Amino acid sequence: MIHHAVLNVEHEYTVDFASVKGGLAPVDPSSIDLKDAVNKQFWEGEGKSLTENTKKASKIYPNDYDAVFYAGGHGVMWDFPTNPDLWNISETIWNNGGVVAAVCHGPAGLVNLKDKNGEYIIQGRQVAGFTNEEEEAVGMTKVVPFLLEDALKKQGGVYSKAANWESYVKVDGKLITGQNPASAAAVGEEIAKLLR
Repeated sequence: MIHHAVLNVEHEYTVDFASVKGGLAPVDPSSIDLKDAVNKQFWEGEGKSLTENTKKASKIYPNDYDAVFYAGGHGVMWDFPTNPDLWNISETIWNNGGVVAAVCHGPAGLVNLKDKNGEYIIQGRQVAGFTNEEEEAVGMTKVVPFLLEDALKKQGGVYSKAANWESYVKVDGKLITGQNPASAAAVGEEIAKLLR
């Protein structure tokens, strides 16, 4: 999913990849579909190098960035909402007036983020993310630590959704969220619009 966002902004901005531990990022092999033209362009270009050489989140200087993007995948449900280094990056970018974006399960990284007033950044804002129905459809409701749709609502997000697997993106100021993998390209386009 990340390739859509990167390909929308890489010609105008420097794009860095970060992960909790740095180095090799965990990538779901099933997400590397070389039959998809955009996916192929990314993986045959700099994608492999970017995902094998991520910066460690604790070593990122968030004041140097205009945007942060949380990619999806089930693994992020454990890493994103509990990592203070990721919080620091996103909260700093948000409080500096930057763009905070996420797609699919990526909004799990937003549920605990707070603004400079101590309010959740999603509180009262339009958000989307992987739906309870989509989680049920892939048989993961008993595996993930929480249901993303429920968590976004609990933290005050004004959650809405489309039908399962449809592209659906919400933009609320500088907050961009997409429902599922089909939403990745549209999220990338919205990031590019806000950065221009």
